[in-house]
Amino acid sequence: MAIHPVLRMGHPLLSQRAEEVRLFNTAELDGLIRDMLDTMHVENGAGLAAPQIGVSQRVVVFGFDQNPRYQDAPPVPRTVLINPVIEPLTETIEEGWEGCLSVPGMRGVVPRCSRVEYRGFDPSGERISVTAEGFHARVVQHECDHLDGILYPQRIRDFSRFGFIEELAEAGLLI
Repeated sequence: MAIHPVLRMGHPLLSQRAEEVRLFNTAELDGLIRDMLDTMHVENGAGLAAPQIGVSQRVVVFGFDQNPRYQDAPPVPRTVLINPVIEPLTETIEEGWEGCLSVPGMRGVVPRCSRVEYRGFDPSGERISVTAEGFHARVVQHECDHLDGILYPQRIRDFSRFGFIEELAEAGLLI
């Protein structure tokens, strides 16, 4: 098991577009995915993008049955997604609380498309195409943003709903 430190907001790699994965079904890619899954699990993350552990590759992992950081969230299928593309399937935007392992201790309300299709590849290079809605759609959009150098605070519209988790909870703002 290889656990990596998670880069935090301000690290230059987190503001860059990640490189496309060109070779599938390799020991290097399998090792990266294993390390990402191990790190996500230990950090109780809903997902993790390769740039968050210092690797400029277009790879995200996400999914859980239950997550202590998002106790009321429904399960999200465990997924490894490589070179993803997201297509909105509706114009409906939902606001919801998000956090990030790269922005520790904070949460903010972020607008996201409520229903999307995501496409990409699995570690073997097989095509993936999934329709997602609700929290599942939110998670995949959040993780794929990392691959384009975007962190969730950049998407916040109302900074009165952004802050440290403890302060937001004490004020009764976190739901």
